[in-house]
Amino acid sequence: MSVRGTAALITAVALALSLLNAGCKRAQSAEVAQTAEAVGPVDAPGVAPESGIIRISGAWALYPMVVTWAEEYQKANPGVRIDVSAGGAGKGAADALGGLVDIGMVSRDIQPDEIDKGAWFVPMVKDAVFPTMNEANPAADAILTRGLKPETFVAIWITQTVKTWGQATGSAIKDPIHVFTRSDSCGAAETWAKFLGKDLRQESLKGTGVYGDPGLAQAVRRDKLAVGYNNLNFAYDTGSGDPIAGIRIIPIDTNANGRLDPEEDFYGNKSEVLKAIQEDRYPSPPARYLNFLCKGRPTGATADFIRWCLEEGQEAAEPAGYIALTAAKRAEALAQLK
Repeated sequence: MSVRGTAALITAVALALSLLNAGCKRAQSAEVAQTAEAVGPVDAPGVAPESGIIRISGAWALYPMVVTWAEEYQKANPGVRIDVSAGGAGKGAADALGGLVDIGMVSRDIQPDEIDKGAWFVPMVKDAVFPTMNEANPAADAILTRGLKPETFVAIWITQTVKTWGQATGSAIKDPIHVFTRSDSCGAAETWAKFLGKDLRQESLKGTGVYGDPGLAQAVRRDKLAVGYNNLNFAYDTGSGDPIAGIRIIPIDTNANGRLDPEEDFYGNKSEVLKAIQEDRYPSPPARYLNFLCKGRPTGATADFIRWCLEEGQEAAEPAGYIALTAAKRAEALAQLK
């Protein structure tokens, strides 16, 4: 073979090898792309998991909302199981930071020591805590007409200088006030304490300790001289929107002028109260955000459930007796997932 022919042969072989190599790379790239498309981005928000278990515990305040969310989410994601239990905000935070659950429901501000332990948190909805009394309270008419001043609540729960319902209402009634508070570490007590004084904590509240929102509501229902406090959905009936049978919400005379002004008079039913919270006519605290807390940024099924609650789940907030997040607050929370 001539030199010219040998050179041509070498060129042809090199060209063939080059084309073969390029073809292999294209095939490999296509295979990678197909795999990525099938799997989806790792931990990307919006990618629904096929299966998983999400464990949630904590605040009674958030419990009814999360039960509703869990039921709806599982309908769309039947391979995911969500276990929800109440027990107080303190338990939810401790369980999440201790790895016992994936999400802690926390109905108060997240504490600095919890952040130091790796707490990641976002607000989910808003509600409020309300002072309550028995519907047969001997001073009920005066209280429902004029409300009680913030300083009176301080004198009942903190200094205990107001000991009778007559002292609370400026009347001759001598019946004693039976003061109740929460025995479990909870957001309702912490929030109520902060309303009475910004440096106060749950431990500052005096009274007979009762476990849980249902327990405190029941204690007030059974005792006509009782005073307590409850989260919104344990003060008002979810179905009718009226106050829970046997309980009356004590109006707060926010400006302490001795009467309920029109802008302070909104306790008749849940719809009125929700509107007042939304318009900031009910003080904050005791209105507050309810949070999800995780140890570190959530991933997988947990992250997708939180995303769903912040997006589709917000539509269920008002029917369930909560205030949905504003668009800006929701966008801020979603950004923390990414």
